[in-house]
Amino acid sequence: MVIKSAELKNVVGVTTRKLPDTGLPEIAFAGRSNVGKSSLINALLQRKSLARTSSTPGKTQTMNYYKVNDDVFFVDLPGYGYAHVKTDFRRSWGPMIESYLEKSEGLRSVFLLIDVRRIPNEDDSMMYEWIVNAGFKPVIIVTKADKVKRSQIKKAMLEIKNALRITEDTDIFLFSAVNRTGRDEIMEKIDSIIEEDGHDKD
Repeated sequence: MVIKSAELKNVVGVTTRKLPDTGLPEIAFAGRSNVGKSSLINALLQRKSLARTSSTPGKTQTMNYYKVNDDVFFVDLPGYGYAHVKTDFRRSWGPMIESYLEKSEGLRSVFLLIDVRRIPNEDDSMMYEWIVNAGFKPVIIVTKADKVKRSQIKKAMLEIKNALRITEDTDIFLFSAVNRTGRDEIMEKIDSIIEEDGHDKD
């Protein structure tokens, strides 16, 4: 896919939960706070700051819909698992995300991001189960590959697979926002999702 246009089109929060009818396939990005979702989306869209990054975990408290060309929407889901976020927001995010997974008519795939330096915790496992229970096979993106030595990556990937009980046929990609490791492979996966949905890609 050649990125010709990308823009933030819709924002859904805990007080305005009505899901937009995008009319296009949607690919959602889920993950723990500070796992690098915004950095991944910016890298995929070849934009520096379309998706806002922050050094403060848990800052994103909305679902942000990015329209890419006229082919697909990238949906950035709120990060989860950061203890210092106000409790009332934390309680609202879960139902909001779960409702989106179950009710969105455009959702075609969910990419679950895991930090290569972190063994998946209970929150990650719960998100993985939510995705599966909603009828999707999660695509796993292992982020921040530049933060560990190459010799440590194989062990880290195995620990992630074991912790989430990932099946052998699950797509799993290693990614770095710094050197763009994995970007092309992830975009190829997105292209295949769009093609399966019947929308032409450029």
